[in-house]
Amino acid sequence: MKIHEYQAKNLFSFYGIPVEQHILCHNEDEALLAYTELRMEKVMIKAQVLTGGRGKAGGVKTARNADEVMNYTRSMLQMKINELPVTRVLVSEAVNIDSEFYLSFSIDRKNRSVIMMLSSEGGVEIEDVAKYAPENIYRINIDPFIGMPDYVARRIAFFLFDDMDLVNQMVQILQNLYQLFIDKDASLAEINPLVLTEEGNLIALDAKMTFDDYALYRQEDICFFSEPTEEEEMELQAKAKGFNYVCLTGDIGCMVNGAGLAMATMDMIKLNEGCPANFLDIGGSSNPKKITEAMKILLQDDRVKVILVNIFGGITRCDDVANGLLNACELLHADIPVIVRLTGTNEDEAKLLLRTSNFLVANTMNEAVRMAVIQSIKAG
Repeated sequence: MKIHEYQAKNLFSFYGIPVEQHILCHNEDEALLAYTELRMEKVMIKAQVLTGGRGKAGGVKTARNADEVMNYTRSMLQMKINELPVTRVLVSEAVNIDSEFYLSFSIDRKNRSVIMMLSSEGGVEIEDVAKYAPENIYRINIDPFIGMPDYVARRIAFFLFDDMDLVNQMVQILQNLYQLFIDKDASLAEINPLVLTEEGNLIALDAKMTFDDYALYRQEDICFFSEPTEEEEMELQAKAKGFNYVCLTGDIGCMVNGAGLAMATMDMIKLNEGCPANFLDIGGSSNPKKITEAMKILLQDDRVKVILVNIFGGITRCDDVANGLLNACELLHADIPVIVRLTGTNEDEAKLLLRTSNFLVANTMNEAVRMAVIQSIKAG
């Protein structure tokens, strides 16, 4: 789960990580009032949206007077960034930046630990630094049994600073950010940039946090921040019904049993120059009602032009799947092509049930995929 910058900064402040003064605003009047309250000649107007690339899209502006505050706020609240509408802006103190750094904690699953990344090249995408100046990135695995005691934090702080005052500031930021990361079951806690001001203070000028969805049951305060997108809503609905479902960008809706077969199906669609609209694993159950619910989920996606059902019947009975598809057809009145490939337990009975239906029945997986791609092209 992602949260907005202003929400992450509220968590930072609670954990003693210094951030600039900022006020959340929902309209131009609130932005003007915030500018008055901050009593600063220059402020930053920052779009609050759950995606990256705000600066490049025009979602971060420096305002030097009330008119610019109003104009920038108005224009941002009318824009979309990566197809997400901007509904709020942050009016922030414009600090005097001397230098910029990068700091993050994330999960290193290979080594089963938290990994800290630190760089003297802040303010740009860390991927760019890794590509063009990898020597400027420090990667340090944090022993989960040790954490971030003073001696570890101090050793890390000396990577960037010689001045003891800055080292001490950095130690506090490292320890507090690590503690926040652990306490809230985060999967990412990132400061980019962490700035050194001309006055000699370290400040988190931006804040990004994501959280482990499977740990949210014990993080009620974090759940309060949740703002799922339309696609994420669909994924949550599917999860509540017992499905593994992920939205993708194509137009061929997939209903498959088993994660491995689902992955193989998507690979074959791509191999045949089609594009899957989703990953949907219905699991081992052959309950006809579950098939109907899976069809409902697929048909909720307006991008889906054709549905491909690919079932290998082991525990799952093909005739139950066929009955579920027929029930779904009656209830949902689907007006898009549905290609069905059923093989395994009771497949002959299933094909007999589907013989007089409007479904396009395939005998092999390859045939089914090709039929789906052809129907997708025809739907144009």
